[in-house]
Amino acid sequence: MNDLKIRGRSIRSDENGLICLTDIWDAAGFKVNQKPGQWQRLDSTQKLFSALLERIVGKSHNSKKISVKSIYYSKGAAGTYAHPVLACAYAGYLSPKLEVEVREVWLRYRAGDATLADDILERAGPAANEWAGVRALTRSTRNKHTAVLADHGVVRPLDFATITNETYIALFDRPAKALRSERGLKKSDNLRDRMTLPELTYIMAAESLANERIEETNPNGSTQCQIAVRKSASFIRDAIEKDRADRRAR
Repeated sequence: MNDLKIRGRSIRSDENGLICLTDIWDAAGFKVNQKPGQWQRLDSTQKLFSALLERIVGKSHNSKKISVKSIYYSKGAAGTYAHPVLACAYAGYLSPKLEVEVREVWLRYRAGDATLADDILERAGPAANEWAGVRALTRSTRNKHTAVLADHGVVRPLDFATITNETYIALFDRPAKALRSERGLKKSDNLRDRMTLPELTYIMAAESLANERIEETNPNGSTQCQIAVRKSASFIRDAIEKDRADRRAR
């Protein structure tokens, strides 16, 4: 659900925000001689590359770390990826109407337009809608959870990560690193975007209960908050296990 959607097709982006031109070409259904590789070799495209690189170097003031690969690269069969500016230009090369669509979707995406997600979900099935709804609720609960922790003396990113692991360990018997490894995820991937509906529901319940506990018992600092989170998550795990045991006994 994190991918952009153009004409009902997913348009992938990488961890740096570069957009897959191959997906745009595929969604548009254009000819072989209009693939990204052909477009990239055009003189006008090379001039666009140069202008974009010049602008990026000017903003970063560090030309040594800027290369063409930072705005355009190919992964063979996995597709060709490019900076959003180049992606819009490539869409315009294929079709002016397509360029308008890409620009509109990208701008709505960058602006956090919630109606864009709603537009996508209207074309999705019931399972995708249910998952997206729960994921949105867990995100909202997570935002409140981090705010509550911050209000009670949790400051360092490492402490937030440690406290989050208390929830994961209590619910799933393993920390985030192990859960990522099991799912074949990179460090930059969002773990919760790869979780199942039940897993997301358990986490939301644990963090909601922890928020109540912290606000009522008023712990101070990462150690005390860590203990509070562990207790709340453990109670959720107990309820899950008791329900499972009861079902098995029937």
